[in-house]
Amino acid sequence: MTVPAVAAGHPATAAAGAEVLAAGGNAADAAVAAALVSCVAETLMTGLLGGGHAIYLDAASGTVRNLDCFVSVPSGRGAPMESLPVQFGDELVHYSIGASSCAVPGLPAGLDALWRAHGQLPWPELIEPALRVARDGVTMPKAHASCLAMLAPVMTMREGAAMYAPGGELLREGAVLRQPGLVTALELVRDEGAATVYTGSIADSLLGLMAARAGSITAGDLASYAVAWSDPTDSAFAGRRVRTRAGLSGVPETLTRFDPAGGADALLEALEHEPTTDGHTTNLTVVDRKGNACVLTSSLGLGSGDWLPGLDLHLNSMVGEADLIREPLRPGARMASMMAPTLVFDAHGFELAIGSAGGTRLRTALVGALAAVLHEEVTPQAAIDRPRFHPAGHVLNAEPGVDELWLARLEARGREVRRWPALHHYFGGVSAVGRAGAGADPRRSGAVSSA
Repeated sequence: MTVPAVAAGHPATAAAGAEVLAAGGNAADAAVAAALVSCVAETLMTGLLGGGHAIYLDAASGTVRNLDCFVSVPSGRGAPMESLPVQFGDELVHYSIGASSCAVPGLPAGLDALWRAHGQLPWPELIEPALRVARDGVTMPKAHASCLAMLAPVMTMREGAAMYAPGGELLREGAVLRQPGLVTALELVRDEGAATVYTGSIADSLLGLMAARAGSITAGDLASYAVAWSDPTDSAFAGRRVRTRAGLSGVPETLTRFDPAGGADALLEALEHEPTTDGHTTNLTVVDRKGNACVLTSSLGLGSGDWLPGLDLHLNSMVGEADLIREPLRPGARMASMMAPTLVFDAHGFELAIGSAGGTRLRTALVGALAAVLHEEVTPQAAIDRPRFHPAGHVLNAEPGVDELWLARLEARGREVRRWPALHHYFGGVSAVGRAGAGADPRRSGAVSSA
């Protein structure tokens, strides 16, 4: 039997979900509350003006559905985007930012849809944990402080400087991140519902910024946004039924190619078929006492470098994420995503809920953790803690602890190996809850909280 728990990318996020479960909420309620807290505590990774994907198991009916609340392409013509180089590990990655990089947000509509379809607590109760965190401020854990140092060029632009570098110095581990405008923003979400982002007060602010900074989102884009429910993709893996989503993630195809009995060589071979991309995401996983389960992954991309005045809401930069654009952008169309929230079933029923953050490293982290839990039968936390490797073209990135003899054999065959000095958020951020326990990723300062 699975113990009710929440695993997420920040202790405050996990605690909020567990608080709602303890108050009688179900997995949908807890996921909504936790996601809203992540929009306060994990603003380097996600935010209310971003997008996401979820998967939900209704235990009573056995129904599993994917929820697409990712961003869509705006219809307006904005100013040219600004190029911003960011040092990502040892690589210089070029992003495109500015107001015209912002796609139509989907996360608020997704949280509303999840609550309306499956939630049972009143909407205002689900906003309260996030409001409390916004009022009090939130401590920066080690991984988030490290990420801020890397993303400083965009996070300290314009309004961001006062939040992430008060007094001219970047926040460090243990410092309190204060975003007072989020209190007002969340009060609007509480009082006007998610519609505030599409036809209400936050929409008015967003459209005002679009006009002032030559963005591309129109009132029609916001008013016409709609989430999409769908059936998940099924894959057979390690004797189980794995239910997830297709798309850019490549997870179903990778599971089909990968025989976990082949170890690291088989995993590397299975991973070699996909392009690399970089993104900043977070993931949360919830299982309640009745066996309902929800996995939700969300993101702002890098972030546009623009915040809504007085609301401290960072605009997403998805239109500027070149690696997500595989075909010409059509106004109103949903953008592609790497996200792959996943549920696993064995002969006895539901076994594991799992998801990951991290662009293409998401796939690497997720498949590796799945193999460890399902094939080797280790606990989710032990699987998540394991050192990871990730192929990026000819280079194999490896955390300390990856088998050195295996790495040496690869080098002898001509492969370039880049050895990272420590576990790093580059390698993804997994959270999982299942029959064998729960786990959250130390690379993202993740946490588990039980109801």
